Amino acid sequence: MELFFSPMACSLASRTVLYEAGAEARFTQVDGRAKRTRDGRDYWQINPMGQVPALRTPEGWLLTENAAVLQYLAEAWPAAGLLPADAGARARVRQWLAFIGTELHKAVFVPLLDPKAPADVKAYAMEKAALRLSVLEAHLQAHEHLEGDYGVADIYLAVVLNWAPYAGVDLARWPAVLAYHRRIGQREAVARALREEFALYQEEQRQRAA
Repeated sequence: MELFFSPMACSLASRTVLYEAGAEARFTQVDGRAKRTRDGRDYWQINPMGQVPALRTPEGWLLTENAAVLQYLAEAWPAAGLLPADAGARARVRQWLAFIGTELHKAVFVPLLDPKAPADVKAYAMEKAALRLSVLEAHLQAHEHLEGDYGVADIYLAVVLNWAPYAGVDLARWPAVLAYHRRIGQREAVARALREEFALYQEEQRQRAA
């Protein structure tokens, strides 16, 4: 199994799931700008969208799109308990994955973190952030996790919330969200994945500046 990732991108969630499950995988770093892997391959030839994560499964086929990869990994290692067994609860996990992917990741953080995005686009995205984080705030005031026990949706959300300070989003406005993010970040697998990828990110930035 091979996971294509870029440091501190949303593929960090897949790494975290693998660590939570105690699963073995080959991690292949992708330069998000050059679209080349660390070992020199043209990433466009691997994933025509040029995005991470992409997962080469043990069967040899490639799976893309973050929500799909996360669910595949959780189902491949059910003993980790990262997806609920109940059908209704699983549907609600999928709802949260869709919410995180579309309403937060793409609608808010992608434009805020894009250096090429015009100022009015960034302002529009920041306006969008308030409603979406308020929805999360209301939910997390009453629930420890997004759905039942800790699982893939929490892992994805924690990764997206990592980007808040770099995007100019002050999570202190939503104290339940902030407390949740800090709590999830204390998990051993989450902290390990973040620590390792942040070091890789810093190395990548030094190489670009050289």
